[in-house]
Amino acid sequence: MSERLARSAGLIGLATLTSRVLGLVRDVVQGAFFGTSAAADAFVVATRLPTLLRDLFAEGAMSAAFVPIFTRYLTKDGRDAAWRLGSQVINSLALITGIVVIVAIVFIDPLTRFYAAEYADTPEKLRLTTDLARVNMPFLLLVAIAAALMGMLNSLRRFLIPALSPVTYNVVFILCMVILVPVLQRMGLEPVMALSAGMLLGGVAQIAIQWPALRAEGYHHRWILDRHDTGLREILVLMGPATLGVAAAQINLLVNTWLATAEDGAASALGYAFRLMYMPIGIFGVSVATAVLPDLARQAALAEHGRMRATVSSGLRLMLMLCVPA
Repeated sequence: MSERLARSAGLIGLATLTSRVLGLVRDVVQGAFFGTSAAADAFVVATRLPTLLRDLFAEGAMSAAFVPIFTRYLTKDGRDAAWRLGSQVINSLALITGIVVIVAIVFIDPLTRFYAAEYADTPEKLRLTTDLARVNMPFLLLVAIAAALMGMLNSLRRFLIPALSPVTYNVVFILCMVILVPVLQRMGLEPVMALSAGMLLGGVAQIAIQWPALRAEGYHHRWILDRHDTGLREILVLMGPATLGVAAAQINLLVNTWLATAEDGAASALGYAFRLMYMPIGIFGVSVATAVLPDLARQAALAEHGRMRATVSSGLRLMLMLCVPA
């Protein structure tokens, strides 16, 4: 168990390290084009709302609630039942996040004025932030679907492709900056819109790289949504406490961004700093947690409590061994 956990975590960690290095390259390229300018500030603030909603509902809470239930279905009811549940989760996420995106776009002006109130003194900066926020919002829908695909593949112990998903995001984002910034400048348009294009196309790329791997496992999407389905309802109920657990850190980030809007360049500088700070957590902590969760869910479904204790113990020891030195 410990060896397999270490191998899985190592595989995920290597892919995550690649993603983080590319993320650093992405930040360097973004810094070279925009630095800590007003445009960079506007983009950082404009991404905060969709990123907050993504972490609350799509990646953090949804993954924590979905993977254990989906793994239980795989273990006890077979793949066909699990595929049916997966289809319903994707359809539910598409419906819910689609509504959230539409409502957010409609009310984007007051929302932006709320969390970027200091920009009201600079109308052009506020306008740019609002425009970017409007364009960025559909990212929530894309990343929610990508997170569901990631959860299913992780439950199947297919860790490499989901871990490489953020790599494709960063590659596409970098390419969009390098290609589109000069083009938009020549066209007399806002060059920073290239970042929004990278964000959205990167979200599409995360879905595109995972879909063939899931199809190869036998998954066929079904356009069904039964609100009385016990598995779906259980996932929605479990998302409540999971959302509360993720909310504290995300609200902290939102408040930090709100405070940073009082000074030019502070929001973009804060964004760069946070990505550096979270690099060890993403490489080591998330890798071990991702590898442990499907095994724990499978053991829980079979009531193998002794093996669950051993898995938790192995995961904690591996995480401490990696994270304390980091």
